[in-house]
Amino acid sequence: MEKQQNGTYSSDEYPVKRGLSAYVIALRPWSFTASVTPVALGSALAYKDLGSWSVWVCLATMLTALSIHAAGNLVNTYFDYQEGVDSKQSDDRTLVDHVLTPNDVAHMGAACYIIACIGFMTLVWLSPARMEHLALIFFGGLSSSFLYTGGLGLKYVALGDLLIFLTFGPVTVLFAYLTQSGQLSFLPLCYAIPLALNTECILHSNNTRDMETDKASGIITLAILIGKTFSYMLFTLMLFLPYIAFVIMGLHFTKWFLLPVVTVFLAFSRERDFRKGKLKRLPHQLAQLNLMFGVSYVVACLLATRTSLPGLSVA
Repeated sequence: MEKQQNGTYSSDEYPVKRGLSAYVIALRPWSFTASVTPVALGSALAYKDLGSWSVWVCLATMLTALSIHAAGNLVNTYFDYQEGVDSKQSDDRTLVDHVLTPNDVAHMGAACYIIACIGFMTLVWLSPARMEHLALIFFGGLSSSFLYTGGLGLKYVALGDLLIFLTFGPVTVLFAYLTQSGQLSFLPLCYAIPLALNTECILHSNNTRDMETDKASGIITLAILIGKTFSYMLFTLMLFLPYIAFVIMGLHFTKWFLLPVVTVFLAFSRERDFRKGKLKRLPHQLAQLNLMFGVSYVVACLLATRTSLPGLSVA
């Protein structure tokens, strides 16, 4: 496949199978739980902390987070294809199978970033937060979504896991908390850790599955650096550490923190799949677990009394 002189791909050289479903699939909506749950958690914490909540601010925050996430997915698709990382064996074959052209993916990514900026401007208008605080976190998250595979390409130098942990954990939870409360606080960063660890399991299972193809394409991921045995150990630690934390918190603070522990049975199934090398569909299955884990965590925070939540006990 060769580019034209203007850097685009001709439709004759790149036969595609366009359709609404093709564009939707390219966004990888199955992964959106990683954005929805931290926004819900940050909003819930702000409500418990201050006793007020705006549905419009929440919706604008959700739109902004999902748009950045979708744009990041498309940037990842584009650069993985350009770098020769994606193949017929890859989970994302949007460009490999000629479902869309690289230009289609690039234009969709730009559109998602524009929508995210519209969401940000809406929040500047609706949210009680200072614009500079909103801008700091917003543009930090936006930059992260691009730099994962674009620009510095942090995924390709084994820094992708750290970036995803921070972006879909502390950064997004803090952003949602800020948009509702108007305040910066250390509190949502702490509450974000269990959810961030669970979310990182999705990426780590994906990178472990793709170790051989990633290695062949010349990139370095954390899974490649530490090998299969230590990748399994790290996965198990990240998967079950939040449950241990919730049991301790449930015994010392409020029984509602035991609610997310109900999902541990699914976690054991996902651990078994990882251990037996059943990795092909594991990221999708972990995204389902992430949704149930995140929703139960948010519900637990909402049902608990304000004084029983760590960090909120002082009025």
